[in-house]
Amino acid sequence: MEYYEKIAKILRVDKDAIRDVESRLERLTGKLGVMDAIGEENEKEIKQHLETLELPRAVGAKKAYQALIEKIRRDDEQLFEAMHHPRCDDPEGCRIVTRFVAEAIPSRKGFFLKKEKFIEILEKQPPRKILSMLGYSSVSQMVAQEDLLTIAAALRFVEGSEWVNTSLLPHYADITPADFEERDIEIITLDARWKQAGREFMKKKFHNVSHLKELGVIFVIPESSGFEGELMRTVSLAIHYIFEILFYSSMFKEAMRNPDMLPSSLTSLLRGDTIDSRDLLQESNWLVIQRYLAKDDENDWRLLEPHVNPEAIHWEKAEKVIAVAGEAYGVKGLSFWQDLNWVGDYFTTNAGIDVLVSFNLIDTSMSLVQEKEMVKYLYHHQEALWNKVFSSYYGEDEMERLIKENLIRGFITPRAVASRQSPTV
Repeated sequence: MEYYEKIAKILRVDKDAIRDVESRLERLTGKLGVMDAIGEENEKEIKQHLETLELPRAVGAKKAYQALIEKIRRDDEQLFEAMHHPRCDDPEGCRIVTRFVAEAIPSRKGFFLKKEKFIEILEKQPPRKILSMLGYSSVSQMVAQEDLLTIAAALRFVEGSEWVNTSLLPHYADITPADFEERDIEIITLDARWKQAGREFMKKKFHNVSHLKELGVIFVIPESSGFEGELMRTVSLAIHYIFEILFYSSMFKEAMRNPDMLPSSLTSLLRGDTIDSRDLLQESNWLVIQRYLAKDDENDWRLLEPHVNPEAIHWEKAEKVIAVAGEAYGVKGLSFWQDLNWVGDYFTTNAGIDVLVSFNLIDTSMSLVQEKEMVKYLYHHQEALWNKVFSSYYGEDEMERLIKENLIRGFITPRAVASRQSPTV
């Protein structure tokens, strides 16, 4: 099997679609042999990391998958020991985790909605469920007694995402650049009052950490699922969210250049809007998909079109930080996962069936957490591979710049660049 065929198989698209992508981008960039270079690098990384796991390249699918699961399990245990046994089923245990994350990325300044403006919005659209739960009669009474960012976090899992999108976001219509300020991203732990309400949220998300981009806050619910790998998953998600929030902060700042369009741009970014009609997509365009559509529908047609995803960029940055942070705590094995976000291949089962195995950190971590339910995650790896294809022609910095420039529009039209005959992979 040629490399372009293997890449097509991993991405679940027709091999001719990948040949078309290769042909168009070769003409625009002058770079030849990129798909072969990606395939060769993928093979090299797999061989090297299987050797680290003391496995041959010809290992079967079950052993390869189990070895990766065992690796993340060991890393989680070592991190747990190094952090002096933090348990996130109580607020203090969660705070140990959030301190680790904060120390990993000490520089976290961004542009976020002023807190007083957010209070003004809440007064226009009171969160009735939260008010009732806490026993307050008004927003002003509540914010005088409660931490505002905690209340903002609770909107996600008490009022619900539908309420946020349909009831709260319309009140962003009068936002102006003056309603933003520069401040640090805050990483908070909710108190025990929120554990019960957060459990339903965790059932859907499979994790106890989330964020609000416009307020620059990451929050942890003090509740544990009791599964192995939970610490690694929580740490990696929180670090990833820092990079995601910083990315969107730069988008907010850019949107301020056009005050008339700021409210619509802001709400589009917060909803994670993505083109939903093929009519808007020309053959040569690459979609910009700013969320993981596969979580809702792994067969969403947009996932089978050439596309890039900023989420995969945030994860790649997070993997590098996790390796460095782990080293500082004496957990050297975390460097294993660095630069593997796009790496993976099909391995053969005992029954002769080819099964895709992802070497991606978060796919493996989430698979460990869901191991008892026999749930395997692959979509982080597949999205990262689409990014790898595009960035191999245009470079990682240019890819990120183009994503930011075209995120709200929803697609990138690749352009010609200075001719080069060798790929940069």
